[in-house]
Amino acid sequence: MGDVNDGARAYAESIERGGGGLGVDDLLAKVMTAGASESGEIAAQAAAPAAEGALDVDTLAATIATAAGRHLPEGRLSPDADFFDAGGTSVHAVELVAELESELGMEFDLDEVFADARPISLARRWLEASGATHAPPAAPVVSPTAPAPLTLPAAAPYAPPPPVLPATAPAAPYTTARPEDLEQILADLALADRLPFTRSPEPLPPRRVLLTGATGFLGSHMLLDLLRHSDAHVYCLVRAADQETATARLGEALKSYRLPWSSEIRRRITVLPGDIRLPRLGLDDELWHRLAHELDSVVGVAAAVDFLRGYHSLRTSNVLGALTLAELAATGRPKPLHHISSIAVFNEVGITAMGEDDPLAHIDRLIAGYDQTKWTAEVALRRARDHGLLVTAMRPGGIGGHTRTGAYNPQDLSSGLISAFARFRTVPAFRYLNAAPVDWVSRTAVAVICEPDAWGYDYNLTGVPNTLDDVVRDMALGGMHVRVQDWDAWRADALARLQAEPVPELTFLTRVLQSPSALKLCEATLKGPAAVDDRTAALVEALGLPPAARYDAQAQLKTFEKLADDGLARLPQKDDTPYLWFTENTEGTVGPVGAPADTPCAMRLTLSIAGMHQLVKERRVDVQGELTCPALHPEPVVVERGDLVVRPEEGIPEQHGMRHQLISYQLELVDADGGRWWLRGRKYARARRDVWRQTRALTVEIGRAGEPASLAGEVVVPADSYVRDQIDGIHVDPRLTGQEKRAAKLTWLAWFGLEMGRGLLGPFARAAADLLDLRRPTTLTERHR
Repeated sequence: MGDVNDGARAYAESIERGGGGLGVDDLLAKVMTAGASESGEIAAQAAAPAAEGALDVDTLAATIATAAGRHLPEGRLSPDADFFDAGGTSVHAVELVAELESELGMEFDLDEVFADARPISLARRWLEASGATHAPPAAPVVSPTAPAPLTLPAAAPYAPPPPVLPATAPAAPYTTARPEDLEQILADLALADRLPFTRSPEPLPPRRVLLTGATGFLGSHMLLDLLRHSDAHVYCLVRAADQETATARLGEALKSYRLPWSSEIRRRITVLPGDIRLPRLGLDDELWHRLAHELDSVVGVAAAVDFLRGYHSLRTSNVLGALTLAELAATGRPKPLHHISSIAVFNEVGITAMGEDDPLAHIDRLIAGYDQTKWTAEVALRRARDHGLLVTAMRPGGIGGHTRTGAYNPQDLSSGLISAFARFRTVPAFRYLNAAPVDWVSRTAVAVICEPDAWGYDYNLTGVPNTLDDVVRDMALGGMHVRVQDWDAWRADALARLQAEPVPELTFLTRVLQSPSALKLCEATLKGPAAVDDRTAALVEALGLPPAARYDAQAQLKTFEKLADDGLARLPQKDDTPYLWFTENTEGTVGPVGAPADTPCAMRLTLSIAGMHQLVKERRVDVQGELTCPALHPEPVVVERGDLVVRPEEGIPEQHGMRHQLISYQLELVDADGGRWWLRGRKYARARRDVWRQTRALTVEIGRAGEPASLAGEVVVPADSYVRDQIDGIHVDPRLTGQEKRAAKLTWLAWFGLEMGRGLLGPFARAAADLLDLRRPTTLTERHR
């Protein structure tokens, strides 16, 4: 299409990355305008059959495939191959839809393309919708009695979801699975009957493990846990053309998730370039047979995670890939297959139980392609058990960020929802969020892999579910008061906000919220019951592993900070409505540095926090108010900016002294004439009996901005006002409920009391240590102290 189309493609790619401001209609118009000058090949291919009065489905499919191939890395597409699986992107899909409409007058909805992006399927649907005559439909794509699986497309990059759509109501969602999807699912299930029969493997911890998905979020953490907690050598199947490229891709993936990539790791792994979508994983016969006879265990983590693509688009990776791993596990030396499934196998709207041995959803009531493929893979592998294959199915729910590093999966639906909750301060009414941090999911999954007694069962790796009250309370304690809305209202509100102020990092969530099939997935996720993990909990306890804990605000802290750094979330700011505040009044005297302090000085301050994150991360309190001191100005001096830090420098004592810092004040002040001042104040803890006064007395230094201190002295909180102002006088954000206000006060007092207790204990502990260490020689400094 020449330079004009290159410009349109560049603009479309900017939309893909979250830039630009056009909706899909405008983008389609722009692409169609750019392509209007080309009217030859595509139109010519369709013209002949149209002139004869009947459109042949195969010819039309070939025409669509020719157009689609121009947008793919290899430049071509088979009529029965999936557009996205062959490397197409959402930008390419927009361009393709525009071309087909402008050149052939064929109109397709993007949701239709994502449901099944094979040219043969698009041709059939268009002919049926248009009422055109066509040849009888072809036979089903996969036959249970076929001698071999379909030839899968060549390895291609992961295809992202479509660009941001306008915030309009979606088409009416499907209420049941499409008949053509069910037909394909039944055919795929029958493929399990062709797997080899095998025997039970030796019940020994694995020494040679094949791991797929090591470049993904969960797979990369499982790779490191396998190396840390076993002696296994790990063969990592990585999608790439050669070993050098595969190794580099694995290293970059690990580093992107804040995981180490060292020579020791490289020594204990072997990187195999391959692809789970290809027969025999894309490996040559010799390597396939060598692995079949040498491996002790096969671990399948790799999957295409996309909530917009349909079953046909995802089946090659998620279903046929799982069956290929089952074939490898059953060939040669008997070995277990550990399959990472998903709680999505229960994503039927209205399901009542999600226990480890409970019935899965009815397949005809799963709408999203991702849910359907995970269900099909797990059910097919259950059939493989009848052939003697030892299959373990592990089902994570939402996989949250790492509790220590903060690494997270930006395309995980849980991350997107948490980001939206924090950014918009609204949450949809839900029952449970079945999510657990990636470090717990990974460690538990690896424990199952390494413990032979755990093999062959189903596990829900979902942790402790969060309720709606849990999430609202966590966010309130973090200084983020949120409003609860029903699902439809929340979705409309979130889309309107994202449309008004696009957030590039949340475009995938926008797409999910506008897809009819993905909406069913969201509805099932938010309205489903709590997942039950009794078998997992018993195994964790038996192995002495950390038990599952709720993925609460504390566990999410590091991840939330990284989400904020990456633009997906927003932490409380100084200019937000304070979450909690109280007053502090002090009285005392100051004087010139080195001279008696004889000038009255008083401070009327308001101490506040924007959220508990501020305390946990920085131990900092915001300060406002005024200072009255005739030595500075006849009128009160206003605090322009102020910070109070509790136990600065961890309360380490001053050099050559016994005073430990309890609290530090840093204030910037402005007088009525515009003069600028600074104030530094410190409360100290010492090994003396006046502990009560130590918590109230503040040693201060005051000076003009840019100059050394000119005044010094001490101000003290009166004993009769301390409890009245700083305990009884605590105020909390009025938007919180009474219960939340009480929880906020108790949390603050518990945190502050613990920090002050640690600070006051420090000098006494040090003095006691000095007294007990009678043999310690006296230093020169101490003799002259």
